[in-house]
Amino acid sequence: MLIQTPRQEGENVLTPEALRLHLQAALTASKVQVSLYGKSWDLNKICYKSGVPLIENGMIERMIEKLFPCVILTPLDCFWEGAKLQGGSAYLPGRPDIQWTNLDPEQLLEELGPFASLEGFRELLAKAQAPRVAQELSGGCHGFSHKFMHWQEELLLGGMARSPQGQLLRAEALQSTFLLMSPRQLYEHFRGDYQTHDIGWSEEQAGTVLQAWQRRFVQLAQEALPENASQQIHAFSSATLDDILQAFSEVSAARVAGGYLLMLAYACVTMLRWDCAQSQGAVGLAGVLLVALAVASGLGLCALLGIAFNAATTQVLPFLALGIGVDDIFLLAHAFAEAPPGTPLQERMGECLLRTGPSVALTSINNMAAFFMAALVPIPALRAFSLQAAIVVGCNFAAVMLVFPAVLSLDLHRRHCQRLDVLCCFSSPCSARVIQILPQELADRTVPVGIAHLTATVHAFAHCDSSSQHVITSLPPQAHLVPPPSDPLSSELFSPGGSTRDLLGQEEGTRQKAAYKSLPCARWTLAHFARHQFAPLLLQSRAKAVVLVLFGALLGLSLYGATLVQDGLALTDVVPRGTKEHAFLSAQLRYFSLYEVALVTQGGFDYAHAQRALFDLHQRFSSLKAVLPPPATQAPRTWLHYYRNWLQGIQAAFDQDWASGRITRHSYRNGSEDGALAYKLLIQTGDAREPLDFSQLTTRKLVDTEGLVPPELFYVGLTVWVSSDPLGLAASQANFYPPPPEWLHDKYDTTGENLRIPAAQPLEFAQFPFLLRGLQKTEDFVEAIEGARAACAEAGQAGVRAYPSGSPFLFWEQYLGLRRCFLLAVCILLVCTFLVCALLLLNPWTAGLIVLVLAVMTVELFGIMGFLGIKLSAIPVVILVASVGIGVEFTVHVALGFLTTQGSRNLRAARALEHTFAPVTDGAVSTLLGLLMLAGSNFDFIVRYFFVVLTVLTLLGLLHGLVLLPVLLSILGPPPEVVQMYKESPEALRPPAPRAGGLRWGLSPTLPQSFARVTTSMTVALHPPPLPGAYIHPASDEPPWSPAATPAANGSSNLTSRGPCPAPE
Repeated sequence: MLIQTPRQEGENVLTPEALRLHLQAALTASKVQVSLYGKSWDLNKICYKSGVPLIENGMIERMIEKLFPCVILTPLDCFWEGAKLQGGSAYLPGRPDIQWTNLDPEQLLEELGPFASLEGFRELLAKAQAPRVAQELSGGCHGFSHKFMHWQEELLLGGMARSPQGQLLRAEALQSTFLLMSPRQLYEHFRGDYQTHDIGWSEEQAGTVLQAWQRRFVQLAQEALPENASQQIHAFSSATLDDILQAFSEVSAARVAGGYLLMLAYACVTMLRWDCAQSQGAVGLAGVLLVALAVASGLGLCALLGIAFNAATTQVLPFLALGIGVDDIFLLAHAFAEAPPGTPLQERMGECLLRTGPSVALTSINNMAAFFMAALVPIPALRAFSLQAAIVVGCNFAAVMLVFPAVLSLDLHRRHCQRLDVLCCFSSPCSARVIQILPQELADRTVPVGIAHLTATVHAFAHCDSSSQHVITSLPPQAHLVPPPSDPLSSELFSPGGSTRDLLGQEEGTRQKAAYKSLPCARWTLAHFARHQFAPLLLQSRAKAVVLVLFGALLGLSLYGATLVQDGLALTDVVPRGTKEHAFLSAQLRYFSLYEVALVTQGGFDYAHAQRALFDLHQRFSSLKAVLPPPATQAPRTWLHYYRNWLQGIQAAFDQDWASGRITRHSYRNGSEDGALAYKLLIQTGDAREPLDFSQLTTRKLVDTEGLVPPELFYVGLTVWVSSDPLGLAASQANFYPPPPEWLHDKYDTTGENLRIPAAQPLEFAQFPFLLRGLQKTEDFVEAIEGARAACAEAGQAGVRAYPSGSPFLFWEQYLGLRRCFLLAVCILLVCTFLVCALLLLNPWTAGLIVLVLAVMTVELFGIMGFLGIKLSAIPVVILVASVGIGVEFTVHVALGFLTTQGSRNLRAARALEHTFAPVTDGAVSTLLGLLMLAGSNFDFIVRYFFVVLTVLTLLGLLHGLVLLPVLLSILGPPPEVVQMYKESPEALRPPAPRAGGLRWGLSPTLPQSFARVTTSMTVALHPPPLPGAYIHPASDEPPWSPAATPAANGSSNLTSRGPCPAPE
């Protein structure tokens, strides 16, 4: 296709200069030749030729075929110059090549007459004429056949302006369309031909030829006009669209590699620690690589299952799946690092899975359910994307739960062996030697009232025993127990938990001692921030009120934004902006909003007896607002009208020949070609035993008074019409199946075999072509589709099975039920999420709060799409449905932490934030890093509909999971699902003796005696010397404890532990 527009917007293109430039571009494009498979291919070989007649002489038929013009819809057909686009030529001895620019039809017939019967071709040429010179553009143009080929104005001119009397005054665009054969048609056309017998001709090769020619056509057409010309040419072809979709679907290795490298770097950096014994950088690297392999295995499984890949699969799924999978990696790694200090090494992985396994399982199951629900959207490509995403999430889940625990166990072995993080082949110079002290009773010290857990800061001393080459660590017999420091919120909110460790090293000696502390920035972590800054601020009463008001306002704005969301997705949104393809599509959408569609009739009913119902169906469809009516001088473009009119024409010729005596009961040789055809049809009975009845010549008509073909004659006449009226058949675009048999008419053959006409088989497929106009907005498409469906439904009541076909019904029919499918899928998914959460958490209360937050997230994302101008199509619907499952990643961890913690609601919400803030934030950042590479896509569609929407979804999930949900839990949260257990001691019944001095803890009268004495597990670490630049904090003024100064009569033996002594430097 070629579209010509002026460089200065609004200028008139109906000028001689503009038409000459259009001719120059079209002529350049029509002369395109490509060489493939050792052959030269030009337009005349691959174009669509309408109605080439059947001729018995093969040589003459090939010559006529070469000369027969291509179908080109162009405004140049209103002028003689339009004939220059026809490149066909034929050779006759003794004269120059015959072309349409020098063709004399009568002379040609005289020269070819001795070689073949050309009566049929003579009538064809009488109907077909070279384009007239002075034809005006008003009312459209005619092709080489004035009877059948009338190009309406809407096909040729765009941006038209008319006078009050309806006269065409100006136009802003010209359009020419070159029709080519399909790969199948081209293959069938040259199959067995002498030109292709030596190249192994196949349909795939035919497609390659068409693709190469179209690419060259577009290239030369765009270069046909000079840059300083007043007009510009936009060229496009089906190959161009295929190339765009191919580029759209290709995997960008650079973006994928960049996204994964960003993820690897973030995972490694965020899990590195100054203390190599606590660093997990290698775990982060291995986790990201494991998820990448899981994504690859999931996509491979999809390929094995035969699920087709598409643009969403290649452009989005690798980044989205990586972001989702790494969330669980961070959660397991953080939980493994926070294992209780008394947990044996062999049980640490089990303890980690006990704490985080339900969260990982819950999020993965919900994500899979979300994508499976998104597969309800009735669009094949996006259904495939949803199924692929669900399978990839399942592979991620299997890898995280089955393989990643082994990675954590190997890293624990690395730390136990004092190896460097990442570079695990080297010994660690800074790893702390962790020594576990067996649980010891606190003698006569008892727990004060209101404190359920105890954290003691003890001073440990170590020296190297040169004789045994071991490090000896000693604890004083009497540790000075100091109450924990108060936290910003309250002592009730942050009473210390049993897993907190404060381990300080102190140098032995009698001089002034100094304790080494790392820099404050090295001590800062997300968990520290959540405990000491974020949670105290968030859980204040005023802050809760502000949060609820702000989120309520956001929800209200989103509800308003939801009313702004429009349905639709234009092809210009998919093609990269600034390209020539985008310029063509923009011009086409602006000036030529015409769509060719077809009304398809199927089998299952008798066409011969349903002619009236077929005419009524055509009438109802033609009355639709969007259907472009044919010109008043042209018959409706349907095969049934053409067939009936042709029968009426030959019936009139027969009547004239019969009245004049040229045709009699026993002879038709003196009659016309049409009269002879009618003679043969009138004597047909449709009975195989007695096929001919000459008495019917004067008693029946080929078309009755109601305009219907007699049923017994219907399929016999169809065979004759298809073989005798190729132009009418081509113009009708009937595409019969099964195709009627070929039958050649010879007026001079009077044998009985020539009188017997084979009947066509009952039709199972046929179509009526229509043109739809004025379709600019999605509402226009929906209205046209609904009208077409209603017409087909009415025809179905009359027994006619029909449906509309064409690009509007293929791409825009989704909007008829898109919102209904969206609401249905979201509702089903929310119900599934509630059931899964209620069953796994055993708490419907919490499940209800989670579902409430997820529903609010979905509504807000939908509203924000309205403010961003993102239209609703199947792709945003898939993301909206999937947002429910993705949002679970941000909510379930916090909810589960709230359920498994004791205390008041504020305390439990704070502790849930302390333990989940870091992994949830890391997961969100990792997802954003994975999506960041989508921002560099050349396709604006990828940036707006995937990167922007998924980024907004991630930020909304982070806000709702870490801000709104904790506030709701602190106000409406359910009671805890755990009970604090204490170890009983037989000495608990005996109260301790009072002791003077120091901090004394007596038996609490408010606690049962069985809970008065507890056991504690303490972990002591030997810290390395400070790094250069470390902050040195002066030690306490209390006198240091010295083993020598401890009275031996105290009765409490020192706690010591031995370890291998470091080698001397």
